[in-house]
Amino acid sequence: MLSSPIDEIKNKLDIVEVVRGYIKLQKAGANYRAVCPFHNEKKPSFFVSPVRQIWHCFGACGDGGDIFKFVMKIEGVEFGDALRILAQKAGVELKKQDPKLRTGKQRLYEISELACCFFEKQLEQSSGGKESKDYLLSREIKQESINKWRLGYAPDTWQGLSDFLFSKGYKKEEIEKAGLILKSEKTGRYYDRFRGRIMFPIFNFSSQPIGFGGRVLESRKYDEVAKYMNSPNTSLYDKSRILYGLNKAGIEIRKKDTCVLVEGYLDVIMANQAGFENVVATSGTALTPYQLKILKRYSDNLLTAFDMDIAGDSATKRGIDLAQSQGFSIKIVTMPEGKDPADIVSEDVNEWQSLVEQAKSIHDFYFENTLSKFDKNIIEGKKGISKVLLPIIKRIPNRIEQSIWIRDLARTLEVREEDVLEELGKIRLDHLVEAENVIQKPKPLAQKTRKELLEERLAILAIRFPEKLNLVKEEDFQLFSLQTKEILNCLKENKQTDQIDYLSLKAEVEFVDINPENEFEECFQELKALVVKDRLNGISKEIKKAEEEKNFEKVQELVQQFNQGAKLLEQS
Repeated sequence: MLSSPIDEIKNKLDIVEVVRGYIKLQKAGANYRAVCPFHNEKKPSFFVSPVRQIWHCFGACGDGGDIFKFVMKIEGVEFGDALRILAQKAGVELKKQDPKLRTGKQRLYEISELACCFFEKQLEQSSGGKESKDYLLSREIKQESINKWRLGYAPDTWQGLSDFLFSKGYKKEEIEKAGLILKSEKTGRYYDRFRGRIMFPIFNFSSQPIGFGGRVLESRKYDEVAKYMNSPNTSLYDKSRILYGLNKAGIEIRKKDTCVLVEGYLDVIMANQAGFENVVATSGTALTPYQLKILKRYSDNLLTAFDMDIAGDSATKRGIDLAQSQGFSIKIVTMPEGKDPADIVSEDVNEWQSLVEQAKSIHDFYFENTLSKFDKNIIEGKKGISKVLLPIIKRIPNRIEQSIWIRDLARTLEVREEDVLEELGKIRLDHLVEAENVIQKPKPLAQKTRKELLEERLAILAIRFPEKLNLVKEEDFQLFSLQTKEILNCLKENKQTDQIDYLSLKAEVEFVDINPENEFEECFQELKALVVKDRLNGISKEIKKAEEEKNFEKVQELVQQFNQGAKLLEQS
């Protein structure tokens, strides 16, 4: 009988499948590997062991643990929230009355879920909801999609949602923290943030509502209120770190190894409804370093399907430039003027299919777009072209790809490549905030001493070749640190610990070809010699101190200890 929900969840869930839901994994022998999602790197140093049900990064961050630790880090949540997320995946029912499982964040999740249910019900049952639903249906959004994306309606009243949530026992301050109500500066009373709007819940990786986007009805004048309104940043929701629809698109993005980026909620819903399930939205913001880091877990290939003004310093262009500098392969879906993806999909799915298939490389798009704005046959035109394209070329990280751009620009302007390179050297990119500078870098791992490295090596050899433990005598245990003693004792008693699991995984990852015949003994002898040298150094310092104090009796005693240690060193 399982002793706790934690054990039951671990028994039902495979860590490989849990981790694979967030990042791309590749088979590596008995294990799986990936680029670590917790720090910036190019070579995969993140490993998952299906046998031990653990993960570990052998790179810069050096972090590791079980499925709970992984979900806590990747979702940015506390243990209780990770427990609830994994319980939902495993189909394990948690006792709601357990106060330890109801963190402050958990209550915000509950408030967001109740708000989502409230908006859904209003869409189906209120008069304003009927008008909203008619609008959605007129945009060719099917009832199935309305249900799938949990679309709703916020009634055009001051306290409709807040009264509902108050009745469920939630405090005004909590609801405000969830971003759903505001406090009037004049009266001090609370009122609903969203009123008279079609509601689009925004979900996290686990398909939990964490924020909302609200769109006013066509019948309301936009000059009176903003057409779109989003939840403010909360402890659950940060628009710079969220991509709308990723919770449903992730698997398909990995499968097709391509992500299509659009701007709006309806664009995602319509594309998904038409069978294009690898589509996500930036929800009106430019691509951020955080969003790009998330997308890197799924694919390096991006297709953008929104307006781009490459001649200006637009937020969209800066986002694309940032993606390019991060090594993404980018293509541009050229949209018909005045239309967005939702319009095209609803009018003709085949046209959308063709536009996606005919997406232009960023090279072709940038050259064609720039040349359409300037006359390459006059000096001013050549300067204008170079002013737009040189900063773009400067950000290309791949030197081979960059050289192709340089060659083509030189041919276009009818100048020498050397001249282009000279001008390229003058370009500064200080205004571009790189993802590495925005995302917190892991603290550098403390360098292990030679003794620590030798002890770890011996422990790994003992794990791989248990018979070698017989070489370690009882009196030799004083050579080891407390941690290594515990590991060796557990190995002798055939006990499994987290540290042994970690070392076992490290052995499989870093020590593939090990010759046990001599290595254990050589490593052991070196450790002995190192310990004796450290002791001799300590005695030397004590001798010097005793001499300064003119304690010659103690000096003589210490010299004898030193000589005995020196003999041991010669024998080792």
